Amino acid sequence: MISPRQLNRTLLMRQLLTERVTMPAADLIHHLIAVQGQEANWPFIGLWTRLTDFRPAELDSLLHDRTIVRSTTIRRTVHLTTADDYRWLFPTVRPMIEQSLKLAYYREAFGDLDHTEFATAGRELLTGRTLARTELGRTLSERFPTPHPERLAAILGHLTPLVHHAEAGVWGSWRNRRVAVALAEEWIGGPLDTEPDQEKMVLRYLAAFGPATVADIQSWSGITRLAEVITRLRPQLRTLRDDSGRELYDLPDAPLADPDLPAPVRFLPAFDNALLAHKDRRRVITDEDRSRITKIASGGVPMYLVDGFVHGRWDLDGPNLRITPWHPLSPAAEVAVHAEAEKLLPTLTSDADGKIIFERR
Repeated sequence: MISPRQLNRTLLMRQLLTERVTMPAADLIHHLIAVQGQEANWPFIGLWTRLTDFRPAELDSLLHDRTIVRSTTIRRTVHLTTADDYRWLFPTVRPMIEQSLKLAYYREAFGDLDHTEFATAGRELLTGRTLARTELGRTLSERFPTPHPERLAAILGHLTPLVHHAEAGVWGSWRNRRVAVALAEEWIGGPLDTEPDQEKMVLRYLAAFGPATVADIQSWSGITRLAEVITRLRPQLRTLRDDSGRELYDLPDAPLADPDLPAPVRFLPAFDNALLAHKDRRRVITDEDRSRITKIASGGVPMYLVDGFVHGRWDLDGPNLRITPWHPLSPAAEVAVHAEAEKLLPTLTSDADGKIIFERR
């Protein structure tokens, strides 16, 4: 048996949220497998809250030297991965990404589309160069007429691996800039794996997010039918049960945290790994608070942790960092939240007049 509190502390420990560590940013991204990067600045906050003395220029450099790539991977959304991990991760999640072409959004662009012909045409356009997605879609529409040319670059990205140019992910904008794309194998300088590797994905996930149920792994990855993979791996896994009696799987030598391990205040970006990695997220956020954020923006709000659990949200409001508690704060907890916010604010803005503001109910 493993208690909810021990699950919480174990997640925080494996996510490097119990204490900041000194390691290269690329190594942290490798450990996390894929860092959500739908909006350019959020990955930087996730790294800042885990690493000692992290500076945005470090990740900018990794994007430009192509150690880190930005592309659609797990859950069909944009993530940062190491180039080496992208080689096996994209082929592993590719069938799930291709399934999205059945959505009405893409079927409206084309009722019938020869995927092979379209992918070949797109690869010919991108060979040896990068193109802005708008230009790529406009050029493809000359050969494949559609009322929605703006959707063609996305369709191509579902059929063949594309990565974003480094400038799409560098620090400095809360919204994506004009995004250019390139063929993945050209950008990273080598071929991708030819076969999916679900077992590798599951084992890497458990190292960073375990213990977890099959449903948790499927929710994080977007891939279904992983029970078959767990069945094959089961002889080499540790099995536990949570307070509901569900089976959770883990690596046999992965550490389980002391449930009394101290958990400092941490500010997390929207869509942080620690918040989205499980189907049952009660190990870090209550169902009530999870329902609250889905009403705000489908979970896409930055949040902060007190004693290891989501306590409220935060926002950058001009030069100010605005904190909105969802639960009462003790005097000591408020001091700790304010202190962590003061550390974060200079990273978010160069405006010396920025203040920490608490929203009061």
